[in-house]
Amino acid sequence: MAPPSSAVPRASDPALDLALLRQVAMGSPQAMRDVYARCGGRCFAIALRLLPTHADAEEVLQETFLEVWRRAREFNPERGGLEAWVATIVRTRAIDRLRAQGTAARVVEGAVQQEPPVSAAPAAPDEAVSQEEARARVVAALAQLPPEQRAVVELAYFEGLSQREISERTGDPLGTVKTRARLALEKLGALLEMLRPHA
Repeated sequence: MAPPSSAVPRASDPALDLALLRQVAMGSPQAMRDVYARCGGRCFAIALRLLPTHADAEEVLQETFLEVWRRAREFNPERGGLEAWVATIVRTRAIDRLRAQGTAARVVEGAVQQEPPVSAAPAAPDEAVSQEEARARVVAALAQLPPEQRAVVELAYFEGLSQREISERTGDPLGTVKTRARLALEKLGALLEMLRPHA
């Protein structure tokens, strides 16, 4: 979904809002276009303000209007106007994405453990097995990433390079490195969860 144009939205009218969302619920493409024309600009601005990249904002914008399409029957004008309802959806989607990215990053950071220093006390047998299993899960998950995404993760987490340093090392644009890192962390989070042993 392309970012919306800067059309001037009209003020909400509860009866008209409800009628419009009922048309959306019945599958009217024109009604959906009308909702997008009214709310898209504000929603994109909210997503851009909350998310780290333009690509994230575009994806969340698309997810938001898919959700509007699915949940049109749930709209209740007594709880607020159309713009406020859609703005709540985009904020929730954006915050969910931020949490997912943060969780994926923490999962990788927590699972990728460097070897302990020589002087460190040896780990208890159970702890050593747990660390080895975690390392094996990370290696297995990394192997499933596309090579360019895997390279970014390895440079960041095994060599400690910043995204700018990775850009300089690989010759790829910084924006490309950031996108690869984001996609890699999202996929790693899902892969590591799938590979986690369940009791």
